[in-house]
Amino acid sequence: MTSATKTLVPTIATIIEAFDETPDVKTFRVKIDDEAAAAAFKQRPGQVAELSVFGAGESVISITSSPTQTEYLEFSIKRCGVVTDYMHTMGAGDKFGIRGPYGNGFPIESWKGKNLIIIGGGIGLAPVRSVLNYAIDNRDDFGHITLVYGARSPEDLVFKWEYERWGAVKDLDMNITVDCGDDKWSGKVGFVPTILKEVAPSPENAIALTCGPPIMIKFVLQDLAEMNFAPEQIVTTLEGKMQCCVGLCGRCNIGSLFICKDGPVFTLAELNSLNGDF
Repeated sequence: MTSATKTLVPTIATIIEAFDETPDVKTFRVKIDDEAAAAAFKQRPGQVAELSVFGAGESVISITSSPTQTEYLEFSIKRCGVVTDYMHTMGAGDKFGIRGPYGNGFPIESWKGKNLIIIGGGIGLAPVRSVLNYAIDNRDDFGHITLVYGARSPEDLVFKWEYERWGAVKDLDMNITVDCGDDKWSGKVGFVPTILKEVAPSPENAIALTCGPPIMIKFVLQDLAEMNFAPEQIVTTLEGKMQCCVGLCGRCNIGSLFICKDGPVFTLAELNSLNGDF
């Protein structure tokens, strides 16, 4: 069997825990059954996996756990189609297939010593959470960390169970917001780009990474440019456009590149050089 063929063969994993994040997002902690395959699965922050739900299909899902978490992999999955709908019926003990990891991931090693501005919206926090937790677990390697994260409502915020831990990390500025609060919400209210402008992070020695709804990203990019972030300092991930992950289906081409083979992580400078709609 060639290495190219091996990438198309899923390895079996078992769900060891599954819990609801929001009414339509569920987090799965899974462990690859075969010890050798588990040891060989070395992901970088920002990479993805192709999850095979037997009898339902496959779906590309970002790996939201940091490589520093070695006991299991985490996938936070929004219910939005046949495969993800089925996965929301699964729980501890159930099995599915995993292919990967795929993609280039975030160049986290080159960011050592830099300040990190992490901007997420909704389930878009899942891919960049891997960077956040990696930086926390290697805290002395990075400068100031700013988190700006928001969702439509308090019940749509993901990873609420991590906020207390994140808030206790030294030199980490948390800014959690919702578009519309409720009677119990005492935090910030406002769209992510609005809160980002209020926070006004400095571009000096900084990297800004963002993921979320396209309309949010559009305004975040505009705001970062107004704050004098250079295109080389702005990083995003386009894993939502991926399908086969091996460059065969042609679904994810952008300009002359395939997101699955050349991305999904790109700087804004790289995206601006392409003749594609990202």
